[in-house]
Amino acid sequence: MTKISAPRPLVAGNWKMNGLASLLAEADKLKQRLADPAVGGKCEVMLCPPATLVGAMAKAAAGSALMVGGQDCHAKASGAHTGDIAAEMLRDAGASAVIVGHSERRADHGEIDAIVRAKAEAAYRAGLMAIVCVGETADERKAGKTLAVVTGQLAGSLPDAATDANTVVAYEPVWAIGTGLTPTVADVAEVHAAVRAALVKRYGDRGQGMRVLYGGSVKPSNARELMSVENVNGALVGGASLKAEDFLGIIGAYA
Repeated sequence: MTKISAPRPLVAGNWKMNGLASLLAEADKLKQRLADPAVGGKCEVMLCPPATLVGAMAKAAAGSALMVGGQDCHAKASGAHTGDIAAEMLRDAGASAVIVGHSERRADHGEIDAIVRAKAEAAYRAGLMAIVCVGETADERKAGKTLAVVTGQLAGSLPDAATDANTVVAYEPVWAIGTGLTPTVADVAEVHAAVRAALVKRYGDRGQGMRVLYGGSVKPSNARELMSVENVNGALVGGASLKAEDFLGIIGAYA
């Protein structure tokens, strides 16, 4: 197998169902700070706001180091799907990526692996990078099923056409999202090593180059420790991405 250098880290913020137009001021602060190579020069930075803000944020971020993504997409490009948004629509609004398979989508909307896979394929079709989320619940962890659940979700959710250019994997233990709880460094290392092994087994060199993000109560105080774990290539950040200074504190793990 060809020797692959470590992929460039990505720190992505998921605003979830938060943010009116007034919150774009935080994105503007972030954009201005990223103009300093000492701040944003060692990792890529993305914000994924609600769909209502994607176009405005993408327009404001044009020409800067700040990338913009969506939080979900439909598998089809158009049609009678009231309330949904197509990957092509996100691309048209200026997005360069989309999150698919987040645990909140899996839980709230019953999204199974096959649906997540179809959405990732839709992202590729539209020219977007898919950020594919996987992770175990508290009960699954207590039952010792973490690695089986995560690798199973990977197998079912990732398309055969996944590459290091069009796909990012995000491991988010469901029990750690928004709770303030985080796995131990050893726990994170174990899961990320298993994810990397599964990616390499299936995709070879492509799997070696795919970025694997950690998510779940990432904050400035623990970012440096978490980002230093082997096979952790960045973070998917929730609440701490809503304020520029907090998000910059996480980005600073790569300073």
